[in-house]
Amino acid sequence: MDAQTFSGAGGVRRVQVDEESAGQRLDNFLQRHMKGVPKSHIYRLIRSGQVRVDGRRAQADTRLLAGSELRLPPVRVAQPDAPRAVPPREFALLHEDEALLVINKPAGVAVHGGSGVSFGVIEQVRRARPQQRFLELVHRLDRETSGTLVLAKKRSALTALQAAFRERRVKKRYLALALGAWPEKLHTINAPLRKYVDAAQERRVAIAAAGEPGAMPALTRVRVQRRFAGFTLLEVAIHTGRTHQIRVHLASQGHPIAGDDRYGDFAANHALRTRGLQRMFLHAWQLDVPHPATGETLRLHAPLPAELDAFLRTLPDA
Repeated sequence: MDAQTFSGAGGVRRVQVDEESAGQRLDNFLQRHMKGVPKSHIYRLIRSGQVRVDGRRAQADTRLLAGSELRLPPVRVAQPDAPRAVPPREFALLHEDEALLVINKPAGVAVHGGSGVSFGVIEQVRRARPQQRFLELVHRLDRETSGTLVLAKKRSALTALQAAFRERRVKKRYLALALGAWPEKLHTINAPLRKYVDAAQERRVAIAAAGEPGAMPALTRVRVQRRFAGFTLLEVAIHTGRTHQIRVHLASQGHPIAGDDRYGDFAANHALRTRGLQRMFLHAWQLDVPHPATGETLRLHAPLPAELDAFLRTLPDA
């Protein structure tokens, strides 16, 4: 059943959250109910307080409750000449059962539509599986990052898995190729992060000063897996799931991820493209998650993509 919508004065809409939408983040809910509105504009509406939940201001990550009423301000949307059809697509399957679906997301594919992207993984999988009545993203990966991505096939599974992520009962490990020789004794990066919007209206993340408003704690643990001439292959475990956490933390130590076009070394990235690395070398390699039905730990593993493995084979050992 869809959330109910009521008309208001001055073009304001009142939307009531239904049972199926309970537990969803506010920003994700708005993207479904404000079709065509750019993601950046939705975040501005939330920050400015124009979107209200039960009459109160809310954050983008606020979890909605069934029966809550949302106030949505009037917005103008430029209508495209012709909407782009979502092509059905199945992705490399890592695990599937009655509760969840786990895929190996390729780099360059967004997990969902928005911010100039017509569609993403979730829209394509839904299109490929029209018989699947419920299918939602449990968590996110950056568009440029490949690897393990979990989708829920039941509302109960979604709620349980999201709780596991929030309560940090999920172990996430990534493989990242850092520029330079990673310091032997540097195993932990404990530095808060803050989000901001740059002059080009792009959302970015930076290391925050102690006590700075909006600062969120962020903890990353690093283990050297292999050393190459000019590079270090790292196994990275994140204990907090902040936006761009690994990218910003590694760059803050002077060892950005190879191919990172947002926080990396742009001159080095240009040289790397001529050597065959056409993407950011960050891969969601392993995920340990409690199964939503049994509680038993499910270890999910996505092998290193062929293009990243091939690039490693071109590098001489240190």
